[in-house]
Amino acid sequence: MEHKQPIVEFMGLYFNLSNVMMITVSSLIVFIIAVISTRKLALKPTGMQNFMEWVMDFVRGIIKSNMDWKTGGVFHILGLTLIMYIFVSNMLGLPFMVVYDHYSWWKSPTSDPVVTLTLAVLVMGLSHFYGVKKRGFGGYLKSYAEPLWFLVPINLIEQFANTLTLGLRLYGNIYAGEVLLSLLAGTLAMHTNIWGTIGAIIPTLVWQGFSIFVGTIQAYIFTMLTMVYISHRIAHEE
Repeated sequence: MEHKQPIVEFMGLYFNLSNVMMITVSSLIVFIIAVISTRKLALKPTGMQNFMEWVMDFVRGIIKSNMDWKTGGVFHILGLTLIMYIFVSNMLGLPFMVVYDHYSWWKSPTSDPVVTLTLAVLVMGLSHFYGVKKRGFGGYLKSYAEPLWFLVPINLIEQFANTLTLGLRLYGNIYAGEVLLSLLAGTLAMHTNIWGTIGAIIPTLVWQGFSIFVGTIQAYIFTMLTMVYISHRIAHEE
């Protein structure tokens, strides 16, 4: 069933209240995890501190696979924030979806292309910013004519295509997972006998497990590609 989005107008701008709420919830969860993980630091990490240090080491490995640590160390916090935020956002719509008066309220914010494309634009904008910062404006513009000047249009199209694919890949995977979970949940609700219920529960649980895997992989891919694009923009300075 197609659900409507709670959109309101304010000063000529349109806001999706569901996106605003879910983005805020995701940000709060990531903030709380960060606070709990760093509240009582110890030389021998345990619990949440151990988890946070593992995530930090994992992101450090992503950066080192694309650039040397001396250059890429400044992007450590960016990568850590991205992978945690996107992972949490991907997971929010998996346990349940809240629909009230035919309006969808609780869902994964990354199941909306506006959110994922906004993240992609921010990431690509940062890559261009650091490219200019590292190479200078003139050197950065010259990079679009490398190795041959007539490749300028292709290089420009590549930047546009990278932005689209970065955002739409994340959106497509999360949205498809939520749609199928909704269909399976609807099938579950239609069955009143025990065998029909069991038959619907099993594929629902299997798909939820697969969706957790996909959501985790997509958070990794988005972070990895962010570092790839940044490294390409600053490559000549390394």
